[in-house]
Amino acid sequence: MPIVATEYWVKKGPVDLYVFRKRDDSLAKGTAPVLFLMHGSSLSAIPSFDLHIPGHTGYSVMDHYAQLGFDVWTMDHEGYGRSTRDTENNSDVACAVEDIRVTLPLVLRESGRTAFACFGQSGGALRAAAVAEHFPEQVDRLILDGFVWTGKGSPTLEKRRERLTEWRASARRKVDRAFFYTIFNRDHAAFGDPLVAEAWADYELRYGDTFPTGTYLDMSANLPLIDPARVKCPVLILRGEHDGIASDDDLIEFFRLLPNKDKQFVLLSGQAHVGPQAVNRHRFLHAMTAFLQLPARRDPLANVR
Repeated sequence: MPIVATEYWVKKGPVDLYVFRKRDDSLAKGTAPVLFLMHGSSLSAIPSFDLHIPGHTGYSVMDHYAQLGFDVWTMDHEGYGRSTRDTENNSDVACAVEDIRVTLPLVLRESGRTAFACFGQSGGALRAAAVAEHFPEQVDRLILDGFVWTGKGSPTLEKRRERLTEWRASARRKVDRAFFYTIFNRDHAAFGDPLVAEAWADYELRYGDTFPTGTYLDMSANLPLIDPARVKCPVLILRGEHDGIASDDDLIEFFRLLPNKDKQFVLLSGQAHVGPQAVNRHRFLHAMTAFLQLPARRDPLANVR
């Protein structure tokens, strides 16, 4: 299967946004469903979704879905990865909506499609949900991993609020190599993958030792950002049993208020934060794929008067 990778650049005023795509080149334009992957607060797009570790396989989410026939896209949001980093913008959730606003014409034009499925991870889940709110005609499915709604009952955010003054004082925050291990081990170290954490650090530290503060500030002080009543498409919420970013009650109430009855809530054992790169990522991807490939509904009552 000829999987091809393509890089693009999109302008958002003075900001250059890096956009990356993988797809099966043998499929005719417009025939492959589009999957757009949105990265979180502390990783850029490539280590999040197209990770390759020498001597090991099965870490690239983009390869996985391109091989299943999806046209897979991702991007570095403003201030991350290869996109413009020397900006005063803290790259909050509202900024991500604008990133997508200027990128969407490219995605739809190149793919030949009019709508796409959107996946978001951690801070990226807030980004993805906001995109589904703002572009209801273009987002036809939404998958949320490591999502938080109000923040009530979250041990991770309770700890993070201790540094609110710091998040408010600067558009960027410092990290070091050890930081990337905490993404896995802050909830339950047994289910993280040290190979991944080391590869993340190798990639990110080439571009610098800071990340934007925007989504940290949003999650610590500005929740709720998402109105579930405005998310009209089918939704899958994936939650690891040990994920401290949100409580079960917080997410279940959000799930209850989603208006589309074509929705799923999947609680995965043996999982903490960041599902697609953890030890049990194969189970995570199985649940996500089942939702993306759910057969179309038949409605015998459609023509009944």
